[in-house]
Amino acid sequence: MKRSKKIYILAAVLLFACLSTFALNRYQEHVEKIKETDQVILEIPSDSVKSLSWEYKSKTLAFHKDEKWFYDEDEAFPVDEEKINDRLNLFKEFGASFIIEEVEDYGQYGLDDPVCTINLSTGDRSYEIKLGDYSKMDLQRYVSIGDGNVYLVKKDPLNFFDGDLRDMIDNDKIPSLDEVTEIQFAGRETYNILYEEDSPRAYSDDDVYIANINGKNLPLDKSRVDKYLRNISNLNLTDYVTYKASDEDLKSYGLDSPELTVTVKYTEKDEKNKEIADTFVLNISRDPKERKDAEKASKKDSKNTEKEEITAYARVGQSQIVYKLETDDYRELMAASYDSLRHLEVFPADFADIKQIDIRLEGNDYIITSQKKGNDRTYYYKTEKLDITDFQKAMENLKADSFTDESPGEIEEISLTVYLDNKNYPKLKIQLYRYDGIHCLAVVDREPVSLVKRSDVVALIEAVHAFVLK
Repeated sequence: MKRSKKIYILAAVLLFACLSTFALNRYQEHVEKIKETDQVILEIPSDSVKSLSWEYKSKTLAFHKDEKWFYDEDEAFPVDEEKINDRLNLFKEFGASFIIEEVEDYGQYGLDDPVCTINLSTGDRSYEIKLGDYSKMDLQRYVSIGDGNVYLVKKDPLNFFDGDLRDMIDNDKIPSLDEVTEIQFAGRETYNILYEEDSPRAYSDDDVYIANINGKNLPLDKSRVDKYLRNISNLNLTDYVTYKASDEDLKSYGLDSPELTVTVKYTEKDEKNKEIADTFVLNISRDPKERKDAEKASKKDSKNTEKEEITAYARVGQSQIVYKLETDDYRELMAASYDSLRHLEVFPADFADIKQIDIRLEGNDYIITSQKKGNDRTYYYKTEKLDITDFQKAMENLKADSFTDESPGEIEEISLTVYLDNKNYPKLKIQLYRYDGIHCLAVVDREPVSLVKRSDVVALIEAVHAFVLK
């Protein structure tokens, strides 16, 4: 090889080595500028901010403040000021855990094409905050605030700015409804329920909800009414279809004349622990066309209609927001009839209040008596002490599969006349009639009440046989 050629090769190798060394030194110098910090990099008082906007996934949301917050594109949009403040509070004392100074390549941190860009202005000063990549090693977000540095921050702003307009709406609030005084139904159901302790219609202390239907005061099952109220309180009213409903909109959603309106009067305590009375109103309707079609279909095949998906809407009071309801929520809310809330038990009183039971079975009469000592009661058949467990369980298991006012047409299977320590109901007569192979018909105080499982009636008869046939 010629001498000159060797010199060129050696020169090239030397140049490469020098460049590599220079690059390495530059890299090492760059690394040395990354350091830990507990620095607060932004201090922006929330109440000083006049405008806020952010761009995320090619969509921009912008808001401005004029006494209250408005959405730039439509000032009719009801902005949730608390949600705005949640975002602004992030920058009251926005701290970093690492600082990278004199950045040359923002791209390596994802800041040449930010995931999200946040702009806010106090009137005196504007800020641009860019969110870059998420460091999986540090579990923190790279952020730029326009001062030439890159920061790693523990509080990831993207957790607050990754939503859309729906996340910013001031949805109607639903109270907890723990202390209800009255429930009124209008529309498909038309009656009211009063909360009344020590009611003269109560079977037990638990009977605090009394329905007034056609002039009759009827006790309801507390657990079923409470569950209905929880269904209201737990509604997730976030899927709005409009936030500025016109009369035409209300008609198209069936809410100009709601299928059911539930009005709940309740009390709650304010910040000073003082009780305040208030009222919550919920309007519910199925899509008008769908409802009409369903009514036609149910006449032909009611079983299929029970499984179909339902398009339904809700509106709180006179709110301008209309929400779409889930099928299950609609079904639960519409289950507001007396039968949906009344006692399922054929014997709705407390078993512990029973003083005596007269039983008529297969043409024979039997009497169960009792003696009470303190809170305990001992039961006897003739002079023999009874283990009442199976009989009590069988009585309490007599529950409605469905309610009916159909008169009995078959043989009486068993009859119970129950005497109670109960000023409202000192005596109840329960008669169970054969109905078909699956059900028996329950009659209470000569009024047909419900169809109960025949197997449960058989269990009651067997419990009687267990002590009378010894």
